[in-house]
Amino acid sequence: MNKDHRKNAEGYQDPTAYEAIKHVKDPRRQLQGKRSKIVGDYFENLITSACVYYHDKGIAHIEKTPEPMKVLSPMPRQPGKFISCFEKAAQPDYKGTLKGGQAIVFEAKHTDADRIERGRLTQEQLDGLNKHHELGALAFVIVSVGLNKFYRIPWPIWRDMKNIYGRKYIKVDELEKYRILATMQMIKLLSGIA
Repeated sequence: MNKDHRKNAEGYQDPTAYEAIKHVKDPRRQLQGKRSKIVGDYFENLITSACVYYHDKGIAHIEKTPEPMKVLSPMPRQPGKFISCFEKAAQPDYKGTLKGGQAIVFEAKHTDADRIERGRLTQEQLDGLNKHHELGALAFVIVSVGLNKFYRIPWPIWRDMKNIYGRKYIKVDELEKYRILATMQMIKLLSGIA
């Protein structure tokens, strides 16, 4: 069998076949991408439900931070649709205020692994959480493990995990003291806080 994909079976140059192979999508990666989207949406819905609950009870007003986006052009004959791009790196996922006036800001991350890596946050997210924390906001990272265990990791622990644990990740068994409860409808992300 010919191993050079730029040549056909007879050995002649065939760049068309090479280009075709280059653009074939890996079905495993496509499936993983779809699964990640579904898991992410479910995790976000659990957090959103909590935000609505805390708002309705007068405990907090927390909103998802919209991604900074720039509209490039409207889609002709398709009202409300447009072509856009992200303008800059993402900010922390959620921001708000607790009853009494304290600001709250947090990032949400999911993993199916036995650890969560510090590098899952962008530099802008790290900087944003740190700045809010320095100004007195309650800052943390909510971590979902397998969509059945949830943890609220205080910002100083996430920020300094290299010094605390000697590595830039935290193992799931080390997260137990940060565990928060959840129901099928919401994550109790403010348990013990408000």
